[in-house]
Order: sequence, then structure tokens, then C-alpha cells
Amino acid sequence: MHYAEIKTCDIANGPGIRVSLFVSGCTHRCQNCFNEETWNFQYGKPFTAETENELIDALRPAYIKGLTLLGGEPLEQSNQRGLLPFVRRVKKELPDKSIWCYTGYTFETDVLERMCTEWEETRELLSYFDVLVDGEFVQEKKDMGLQFRGSSNQRLIRVAESLREGKTVLWNGEQ
Repeated sequence: MHYAEIKTCDIANGPGIRVSLFVSGCTHRCQNCFNEETWNFQYGKPFTAETENELIDALRPAYIKGLTLLGGEPLEQSNQRGLLPFVRRVKKELPDKSIWCYTGYTFETDVLERMCTEWEETRELLSYFDVLVDGEFVQEKKDMGLQFRGSSNQRLIRVAESLREGKTVLWNGEQ
């Protein structure tokens, strides 16, 4: 897996001050994507043990609320394989930090119905996410007034509650 950028003081991609990892690789190719260079799976730098350690250290301060994964597309299968050991480590070493993930995939159909049945990594990876922001960016639905998303079709989903209740539960601004 490769990554495009790390932001150690991000306030735009989830609540509070966060550490954000922008992974490389995306097959959605949304019109007017704000991060088009990350479509290439080889863009940026390799995600190494040193990268993991850097991110863990950046997450340690008490003022850091959590980790945000975006890209690119964190839920491309190759990125899931790269991210799973890392998020497992984050939850083990820093259990109070929230993890948000942005995906262009749709939670119910793409993630639950397809990925969870076809790829062994998906269900465990989901278990570590507090919030999943789903749906492709759609230029015609762009709305700069939305919190933590770019277009009105995108949703902020509370993952654990959704899995437990068997229905999509939206994030209500807490956490």
C-alpha cells in the first residue's frame, strides 16, 4: 500500500483535532475529485513500519481525538489489506481514539453485501471504525454547508450500531 499524505493536525475530516492518512489508489474517479492524484495506487510513498510508528506517535497526545482514513479509497481491497494491521494496532494501543473512514462505496450494497462476503479483511476492518462516511462525491449534489462531507448523497454512519441493529444508523454529531 502507498499513501499520499499524512496530516497530523486535521480539523476538516471528523470531529476534533485528528490525524489523517490519505491512502493512494481509487477506482471511483469521481468528477471534480479534490484528490485526483491519489487515484494511482503507486502515488506517494510506501506505507511502512516507520510510517505506522509515525502515525501512532502523532495520535498519542490527549488533544488528538482520533484517526481519519481517506484517500484515494481506503476500502479498495489492496488498501484494506494494508490498513487492517495498522487499525488493529491503533485500537490496541490507543483504544480511546476514534477512527473515521471515508469511502466512495455505499455501506449497505458495496460494503456489507459485497465486500463482507467476498473479502476476508472487510468485516474485521469495519469493526474498528467508529464512523464511515459513505458514497461517491457527486458534483451535482455538492454542498459546502455539510459537515464532514462534500455532497448531499454522502452519509455519516455509526458503524458498530449499524452492524448491531441490522440497519444503517447515522452519526448525530456526538463523539
